[in-house]
Amino acid sequence: MGGNDKRKRSESEGGDEQAMEKKREILPSMIKNKEKRSAIHAKLKQQKKLEKRKKAKARDAAEKRALELGEELPAKKIPKTIENTREFDETVCKPDDEELFAGNDADEFSSILKRERTPKILITTCRFHSSRGPDLIKELLSVIPNAHYYKRGTYDLKKIVEFANKKDFTSIIVVHTNRREPDAFVIIGLPTGPTAHFKLSNLVLRKDIKNHGNPTSHEPELVLNNFTTRLGHRIGRSIQSLFPQEPNFPGRRVVTFHNQRDFIFFRHHRYIFEAKETKQTESKGKKTKDAKGESEPQGKVIARLQECGPRFTLKLLSLQHGTFDTKGGEYEWVHKPEMDTSRRRFFL
Repeated sequence: MGGNDKRKRSESEGGDEQAMEKKREILPSMIKNKEKRSAIHAKLKQQKKLEKRKKAKARDAAEKRALELGEELPAKKIPKTIENTREFDETVCKPDDEELFAGNDADEFSSILKRERTPKILITTCRFHSSRGPDLIKELLSVIPNAHYYKRGTYDLKKIVEFANKKDFTSIIVVHTNRREPDAFVIIGLPTGPTAHFKLSNLVLRKDIKNHGNPTSHEPELVLNNFTTRLGHRIGRSIQSLFPQEPNFPGRRVVTFHNQRDFIFFRHHRYIFEAKETKQTESKGKKTKDAKGESEPQGKVIARLQECGPRFTLKLLSLQHGTFDTKGGEYEWVHKPEMDTSRRRFFL
């Protein structure tokens, strides 16, 4: 019995000591005096910096030792980001998904993407004009080949869809404006849809981009990045159907739609490959020389990019079956505020 009492007493004393240590650990937020709070905060920050430097030195020493012994290098830690810690989504496309490939052959964009039809795009506006809307449309005409602008006037959008079908257009792009500023895109696939509605933001026109380039009339290369889910795959094919599937590579034009956290970033560039001569040097910084005593120049190819504009960001608001219909339209997907339950939940 006496031994049990001693053990219980020692455990209680140990618990009391831990509690006292926790009390002694004072956080900067607990100190009311500003000078003392700043001093303790700076001390804690310096300690964290030293610990980080110590870990980095230990990691470098382990790598050096593994190289000397010919062993495998220790695995590098991958930093956690919002993208690589996203919530699991069962609709993410897989390379061996036969159902997905079968759907591609039967969807509304297959005839264009198989080069059976040539894309022909009609661009128009909403009924209210804006100051930057015409400038944006002018630049879109230079980005998208075989695109034609028609004034909206007082025509209803359903009438425009009927007209475009008769003239063999494959898609309609409606640039919507609000308070004299473009704020939305509506992309309607013809003749049977679908209709995608995007919010437009962060618009920068070509004239506002520093050292911008001027695009040529060559058909551009198209880069679609990170459209991983079934919905994203469908939106990517809708965007892909706006451009011809035969890029003219000598034009060195690239149009990019990059999806990140369900925001689609649009960029338009021209590129060039440049050969740059660099002199070969030894590890100690001494130049190596050939038999004649001269240093040997080495060729290094670098790529240079020049942005042509415009630059903007799209956010998908809805995807509707068929052509545009606000009253009786059936929606494939609609973004609602209650869907944003987590920062790590993405739909595209």
